[in-house]
Amino acid sequence: MSDPGPAKAHVVVIDVQPADIDAYGHVNNSVYLTWLDRAAWSHSAALGAPLETCVALRRGMAALRTEIDYERAALAGDRVSVTTWITACDGKLRCTRRFIVRRIADGVTLASAVTVYVCLNLDTGRAARMPPEFIAAYGSAAGEQDPLRSSRG
Repeated sequence: MSDPGPAKAHVVVIDVQPADIDAYGHVNNSVYLTWLDRAAWSHSAALGAPLETCVALRRGMAALRTEIDYERAALAGDRVSVTTWITACDGKLRCTRRFIVRRIADGVTLASAVTVYVCLNLDTGRAARMPPEFIAAYGSAAGEQDPLRSSRG
């Protein structure tokens, strides 16, 4: 198994559901995006920026761009881990988060991804400076070594 991620990584375990399987007999590519989102929300809550804080502050981190590399298929009955960590946070508008999706049974990497987020004003839908709570949560987690470089080499 390749490097599981940096020390500050967050892991969510997900069981593949029958509804996740498409006509080709594997997990549909759109489901992976849902898994990434679930892991990101869980990690944000663990860092101190849960949904309730976002709503109270009227600020949120919204996906600006996501790139997913699909390497292997997840199948019915699989249990997967989604590992995520913050690689960069400018303390103003943007954060970057990496992900690795692995099948737990054999440790095979199924997908890797990167998402760039931008801070939004939830009332206007426009970009807005991060509140101090976001800077503290995401900034303290940023800058970990990227294990995708070592796992692909």
